Amino acid sequence: MSQEKVDRYKQEKANRKKNVKKEKVQNALRKFAVGIVGLAMVGWIGYSAYGTYEARKPKQEAHIDYTALTDLQSELSELNTPAE
Repeated sequence: MSQEKVDRYKQEKANRKKNVKKEKVQNALRKFAVGIVGLAMVGWIGYSAYGTYEARKPKQEAHIDYTALTDLQSELSELNTPAE
């Protein structure tokens, strides 16, 4: 069993650089993924908060005066009717 431990240690030592590099890449990918998810959550929360804020603001109403158009229409219809 002692020889097995020695062989395992030698193999681990031979692959140590590769394993360390692999762990660093995995950690970097994990941090990147967590960062992307975090940014997405912050963006979503901000968008939702802004939507809620805008929904609570009073809406500005516009009143349109159509009297000029109705007067014009009535004048035009009077002009188009034949005189008796």
